Amino acid sequence: MPAIRNSARGATVVTLVCAAVFASQSAFARGEYGHNGDAEGGTDAKVNGDTVAVTAGGVVFDRSKNGSGNAAGALTSSTSWTPPSCWYAPKYTPEQLQKAMEPVWEAGSTGYEWDAKQRDRYVNGKPYKDFNKDKTGKGYFWDSFVDKDFPPGWDACTEEPFWVDQGNPPPADIQNAVTPDILAELAYAEIRVPSTKVTLAPAAATKVNLPTWAWLDVADFKPVSVTASVPVIGITATATARPVSLRIEPGTKDAVTYPASGVCEVNDDRIGEPYAKGKADQTPPCGVRYLRSSGNGTYPLQATVTWEIDWTGTGGAGGELPDGTFGATQDVVVQEIQAVNR
Repeated sequence: MPAIRNSARGATVVTLVCAAVFASQSAFARGEYGHNGDAEGGTDAKVNGDTVAVTAGGVVFDRSKNGSGNAAGALTSSTSWTPPSCWYAPKYTPEQLQKAMEPVWEAGSTGYEWDAKQRDRYVNGKPYKDFNKDKTGKGYFWDSFVDKDFPPGWDACTEEPFWVDQGNPPPADIQNAVTPDILAELAYAEIRVPSTKVTLAPAAATKVNLPTWAWLDVADFKPVSVTASVPVIGITATATARPVSLRIEPGTKDAVTYPASGVCEVNDDRIGEPYAKGKADQTPPCGVRYLRSSGNGTYPLQATVTWEIDWTGTGGAGGELPDGTFGATQDVVVQEIQAVNR
């Protein structure tokens, strides 16, 4: 499902309410499912390049050290693990929540019973009285945010907005409430790495049984990182991706890879080795040798880089996340070696 934009949110939310019966009714009524950390629902956001600055709510992503370029892409986890599809973060001051809720109640579109229950919860002291205005400046109401691509599980965050005092952790029974660990996982989802199109020598076309050297531009393949933070509660986490290996898949069984495993490990911050004059008789540290011509077509060589992910966060927190991979396919022409008859 494509990301919902502000201009179309109203109509789309109606459709989503019908389609997702388990989603939080109050969140849909407010129309405030966030977009991967963008500030929504009464918060103020300022965009400056790749960094979103938020006054009160959501997650701020600093992508200034991310991979770039038209062919840059997101990592695919090497395991079944996936980043959170939805999460909870500070979204409202007491006044902002009042401003968001009261128009919904006054419209009556959500029904008397639901409206009365909400008034009890936020106005009549069950458990919050007058939107917790007596605690203004001492905490925030937290609410749900959703990944902009709406992956599976995006509608799992169904808790009503809840209050957290400044300096206190969120309730332990609230799954995916932002902590440094959750921020690290969200930062992982924002990492972009450069294209894995390898440089080959020979470049235009190779020959049957001729070792073809393969390497990647070292300048592009350096660590990249994304930092996720929630400034209003002072927590942050940085996820860093480092390239560790390149897997070459020739696109045909009639080929030999170098090394035999097809996996070229990073060596001295280098992936593969550029071909140089005088190395024609040497075995490339990373490459392929085709045993059969591609005829009038090509072979789809697949190059996939594996990236190790670790993270550091507030209070000395840190650890590792599952490796990620990113690959690309390129066409390789393989020609027969022509013999000259005299």
